[in-house]
Amino acid sequence: MRHLLDFLIKYKHWFLFIVMEIISFMLLFRFNGYQGSVFFSSANRLSGAVYEVAHKVTGYFNLKRINTDLVQQNVELEIQMEQLREAYKRLIADTTVITQIERDALIDYEFIKANVINNNIVYTNNYLTIDRGEADGVYREMGVVGGNGVVGIVYKTSAHYAVIIPILNAKSSISCKIKRSDYFGFLKWTGGSPVYAFIKDMPRHSIFELGDTIVTSGHSAIFPPGIPVGTVDDIGDSHDGLSYLLRVKLFIDFSCLSEVRVLSKKNGLEQKELEESVKEADH
Repeated sequence: MRHLLDFLIKYKHWFLFIVMEIISFMLLFRFNGYQGSVFFSSANRLSGAVYEVAHKVTGYFNLKRINTDLVQQNVELEIQMEQLREAYKRLIADTTVITQIERDALIDYEFIKANVINNNIVYTNNYLTIDRGEADGVYREMGVVGGNGVVGIVYKTSAHYAVIIPILNAKSSISCKIKRSDYFGFLKWTGGSPVYAFIKDMPRHSIFELGDTIVTSGHSAIFPPGIPVGTVDDIGDSHDGLSYLLRVKLFIDFSCLSEVRVLSKKNGLEQKELEESVKEADH
């Protein structure tokens, strides 16, 4: 402490000079408009440069994590590519009618890329919004899929946006089937966990087991057959005990959904108008 006091006393005139300089600059910039504007302009440029450098430094240190993620994604893509090669070989070897129908059905659809700009999963009736609309060829009752499977159905559209009813909405009802046996039912969500949905009224004579893949049935123009939905996670009885209730673990993780594809059937509008005309005639 003694040495510190001696140091301050020895150089007190310099400390006084610095304090006076600071006060002088404060008075100069505060009470003189031109000098003040020059100071604040320079300060803003300096702070902007500092923020830019900080952003670049942060980005540099994030490169390692990003690179690790890219390597992991690359490994996953390689695995998926190998699986696709094997699946393609099986498809080529398989000459059954069902397989041929599913292959041909995909040809009738175009994929419209879209980004999810609003999403929620905490309500009973959830919705999500995408940045594509009628100007991009997106219309009501078109199917929406993600990287791993079915997301939902287009509910309302404007010129440049569309609102989607996802699987995680109590109003949603999507015709699905057990991939290996083709028994079908309707996939519905009753709230609660965003990971699971249910297929009700699966016939007692249907053949399936835990782990079986659930895919779209193709019984409408919304989805072609064979789009992945999830896997059978649990098997129970319906309320009346006459059929099965299947709990399905969904392939799509709605909590981090950022990019989707809208399925546009080439002759979907014609099919829809024809089906609606039949319904009107029946009434």
